[in-house]
Amino acid sequence: MIDPLAEVVTLLQPRAQFSKVVSAAGMWRVRRSHAGQPFYCVLLEGECILTLDGQAPLPLRQGDFVLIPESHDFSMTSVRPPPPHALDADPVRLPHGEFRLGDTEGPAQTMLLVGHCAFDSPDAALLVSLLPRLIHIRGEQRLSTIVQLVGGESRAQRPGRDVVLAHLLEVLLIEALRSSAVTAASPGLLRGLADERLAQALRRMHEAVAAPWTVAQLAKEAALSRSAFFERFRRAVGVAPMEYLLCWRMAQAKRLLRLQNSVAEVAERVGYGSASAFSVAFTRHVGLPPARYALTPPPPSAPPA
Repeated sequence: MIDPLAEVVTLLQPRAQFSKVVSAAGMWRVRRSHAGQPFYCVLLEGECILTLDGQAPLPLRQGDFVLIPESHDFSMTSVRPPPPHALDADPVRLPHGEFRLGDTEGPAQTMLLVGHCAFDSPDAALLVSLLPRLIHIRGEQRLSTIVQLVGGESRAQRPGRDVVLAHLLEVLLIEALRSSAVTAASPGLLRGLADERLAQALRRMHEAVAAPWTVAQLAKEAALSRSAFFERFRRAVGVAPMEYLLCWRMAQAKRLLRLQNSVAEVAERVGYGSASAFSVAFTRHVGLPPARYALTPPPPSAPPA
């Protein structure tokens, strides 16, 4: 049975791009705006408060993992934050490479591993739109084990540290997406998969992407009436069923074209009766004809922040 989440994660191509260890003591606050870059944080020791785009403050404690797939404005503070009017001091780089927030003299009360990751898929924007705005994982044993490995490697100065840390962080990102599938609150693929009825329809779409699906057929797979399925899917996933199917077909088509499949082969594999019908739909969706898209180099990844 095909796992839609595994397919999305595979297509996203997550990659740990940049990370640093930050310790903190006393009262401190840091505010950031990363223009849509995926941001993650592992709380290695202590506790702090995360606030995202005016949402309710989220207390974090040791072992927590946070992923913001498309971050914009957010802040992190000590549990007892500085006064609102106080200036935010820049992190101070310590001699051994760690960064310090707040009191630079006393022992660290909080330690974090923070950084940016990259999604190398040409369809990253589409796929990220299917994820929750904020993924917060706590109390997952598998994730805790990976967090411990990340923490140990981030503190060590062993040969190959950066390579090992990058691979561990990629595993951590994937495991976080898997773990959050059952707790997703905001619309997206994860919330859809948490609904047993919708999950069945989503799995069938991914198993047979080329099938001539209709809303009525998908509703039957979900054992719901057509109208109930349509509204439930739209509320949970954030888009209408056929819009999701079209986006997924186009994401698969891009991957197949990059692998040098012919336009006719791709058209058949994603559910179009002719190459010409596929070319029209692809051009409308992507902005380039499929043959030209196949010859266009993918955009370079953004440099680390």
